[in-house]
Amino acid sequence: MFTGIITDVGAIRSLTQAADLRIEIATSYDLISVNIGASIACNGVCLTVVEKTVDSFSVDVSTESVAFTNIGDWYINAPINLERALKVGDELGGHIVSGHVDGVAKIVAMHDEGGSTRVTLRAPDALAKFIAPKGSVSLNGTSLTVNEVNGAEFGINFIPAYKSGYHLGWGPDW
Repeated sequence: MFTGIITDVGAIRSLTQAADLRIEIATSYDLISVNIGASIACNGVCLTVVEKTVDSFSVDVSTESVAFTNIGDWYINAPINLERALKVGDELGGHIVSGHVDGVAKIVAMHDEGGSTRVTLRAPDALAKFIAPKGSVSLNGTSLTVNEVNGAEFGINFIPAYKSGYHLGWGPDW
C-alpha cells in the first residue's frame, strides 16, 4: 500500500525486453534498506524489486502491467515518480493507493486557475463509474482529490507544490 505522496523522482536507466520487460531505475533512495522483493510504486504502479545496485533498482514488468499503464511510453532518462511501500505506523498524508493500476486517463483541458493548474481528464469508459466528486485518484503515482465528475470526464487541481516538485508527465513545464 502507498499514499500517493512522491518521495523521490528517479530516472529510467535501461529497458530490456526479454520474457517480461526489465526496467532499471536510478534513485536517490538508500537501497541498503530496500530488500529484494520489496514493492516500490513507480509512477503509481506497484512493482517488485528484483535486483539492485548502490544507486538503482530493477523491476520486471508483465505484459498485463504494460497494457493497463503508461509504462509503454517510458524511455531512457525519463523521470519516474517513486514511493516506497507504507510501513505500519507511517503517516497517511495522501490517500490509500494500492498501486494496482486499472487504466490511463487522457488530458482533455488544462489551464491556470489562481496559483493552481486546473486539469480535466477523460477516464476509460469502463472506469468512469468509479470516480466520485471529492473522491481520490492517483495520476502517475500522485494522490489527488477529484473536484467534479461529468460522465467519463473529471477535474482536479494541481497546487503549486505539485507543479514545482514532482514529475507529472505532462510536458517540460512540469
